[in-house]
Amino acid sequence: MSARSIIPPGRQIIPPIILGTFLAGLFFQDTSSSHAPRDLFSPQQVADYIHAVIEADRTIYTKHVVDRLQAKGIIRATENWEVDNSLLLPAQFLQAAGRLVAEKQHGIRYRLISLWPIYERNGPATEFERQGLEAVIKDPEHPYTGIVTSGRKRYFQAIYADRAISQACVQCHNTHPLSPKRNFRLNDVLGGIVITIPLGE
Repeated sequence: MSARSIIPPGRQIIPPIILGTFLAGLFFQDTSSSHAPRDLFSPQQVADYIHAVIEADRTIYTKHVVDRLQAKGIIRATENWEVDNSLLLPAQFLQAAGRLVAEKQHGIRYRLISLWPIYERNGPATEFERQGLEAVIKDPEHPYTGIVTSGRKRYFQAIYADRAISQACVQCHNTHPLSPKRNFRLNDVLGGIVITIPLGE
């Protein structure tokens, strides 16, 4: 199966510091040593590790920044955060961090997609992504994985279930005027997180 233009370009806002440090440790070996190279991680393991960091960062931002500050009446999270002088929505936080990672040109990319996207650009870009979303909706505990191609390049791609981890996520999707689905409940699968890792040609 082929995947085209997996991540669109865009502005970058918040650097995922933990993720950057973690990825550097996974992908770079000390070639100056005369010792045999360390065992490499499989693409599946790398994707699982990346997802664990993404999920942790997103949960901390959602529950301990957005929810906490909104509950105290200090500051809101809004879609037009730049104009409103507010916080990014949790989904915007993840997308912005994903664009920043892509800009580093290590070949690793991630983004949010959904079968019910508020904006069409966040829908599945390929049949593989559509099948992956259908799979994680049925079985949220296991990612949907496979190898996709773009020209002569090969990529390992993993799609993980993206759940509504707070009432703010539910409210946003259920009340947004462009949302095609408005009956989400807490912990429902909203869509998926696609992680793309380059492979050899």
